[in-house]
Amino acid sequence: MELDQEKIVLPTNEVAKKIFGQHDQNLKLIEEEFGVDVFARGNQVQVEGDKRDVKKVVKLFEELNKITGKNHTLDQQEMEYAIELAVEDKFDLEEVYSDVVQVTYQGEKIKPKTLGQKIYIDAIRNHDIVFGIGPAGTGKTYLAVVMAVNALMTNQVSRIVLTRPAIEAGENLGFLPGDLQEKVDPYLRPLYDSLYDVLGTQKVTELLEQDIIEIAPLAYMRGRTLKNSFVILDEAQNTTSAQMKMFLTRLGVNSKAVINGDITQVDLPSHNASGLAEVRTTLKDIEGIEFVYLTNKDVVRHRLVKEIIDAYETP
Repeated sequence: MELDQEKIVLPTNEVAKKIFGQHDQNLKLIEEEFGVDVFARGNQVQVEGDKRDVKKVVKLFEELNKITGKNHTLDQQEMEYAIELAVEDKFDLEEVYSDVVQVTYQGEKIKPKTLGQKIYIDAIRNHDIVFGIGPAGTGKTYLAVVMAVNALMTNQVSRIVLTRPAIEAGENLGFLPGDLQEKVDPYLRPLYDSLYDVLGTQKVTELLEQDIIEIAPLAYMRGRTLKNSFVILDEAQNTTSAQMKMFLTRLGVNSKAVINGDITQVDLPSHNASGLAEVRTTLKDIEGIEFVYLTNKDVVRHRLVKEIIDAYETP
């Protein structure tokens, strides 16, 4: 082991406090992950340890300084992700966190939180059909809705169509009360929730009444041609091969489609193959169609969700 020490001077004490975290908790995380000693005083930091690890930590501080200099305050989850990337010699955080996709009705800036999410967003920008495949909590549905809202607000499309198969996730819900729309609405609730978060309840209600936004079960798509639309198929792992083909052939002129799903959580009867699983092979060589695979490293929910996914994936 070749020992080394390096000093880092941050621009101001305020920037240093943002990076160090409350009670220097971020410095403790860095020490634990890299096996180095970090000494901080004011806006100065000294790092001591193995030369290779010291260089990674110095580079990490440089990246964190760039981000905080752009008024981005890293939360605990983002700091843990930044450290995880630095361990792998990846330093692309500035590119990720500087990409403002949309501003919510409350003024919150929506940005990708991981490299995988950044790749996913760029794929949607640059391709007419994008498949987002990955585990729960990676932002597949939410970011697709955000991109759809952005396309609508910038006049790239004239309407948004959101759909998902009405498949029970392992439970028998029996006969739900109400008319047909009321019966299928519980299946579509995650799509409503994402829209409400970005646009607010009142604006979403207005756009639904004007038919500028349509939320409907997949069965409603049959026989239609969707022009000038941003179309999202959510929970696509629960489509059959025939349903997937039906959906993909609805796309009309000047339209985009984003198809999301988690092929590890298929709720179809055992004799039905998942259309999402099959399409990975069927369409993989068609230009203009992009497949983005998100992983547990892209999980942005509670930190325990990532650990739960890891536990289920470990034999």
